[in-house]
Amino acid sequence: MPRVRESAAVARGMVRAALDSWRLACLVDSVTLIVTELVANAAQHARVSETHLHGGTIRVTVSRIEPDRVRVAVVDLDTTELILGVAVTDDEEHGRGLALVDALSVKWGVDALGWGKRVWAEVDAG
Repeated sequence: MPRVRESAAVARGMVRAALDSWRLACLVDSVTLIVTELVANAAQHARVSETHLHGGTIRVTVSRIEPDRVRVAVVDLDTTELILGVAVTDDEEHGRGLALVDALSVKWGVDALGWGKRVWAEVDAG
């Protein structure tokens, strides 16, 4: 999908549909919030690679990795390393997205792909 903030709405719909079909509606709030943050981060921070024709796109996936656990991921074509742990003050409007992902997920991480990266988070119903 396009690497724009508006793609978060499409990603939320995809996540909702998957969780409903897996009868994991209890995870909808957490996973849709996580995917919103991951898409927003990719849209705001990922640099478009000049060597890739589709640098302005992202891929969003949601997978059921255990009966009560799902993994949501956003892949972009930016090879720049993700910067973690930037402290923000109470009056700043941005900068809390990955802290929110950390708080809502069982675990999360970043996979370097050589041509880009995958930022993912796992959420458990148990």
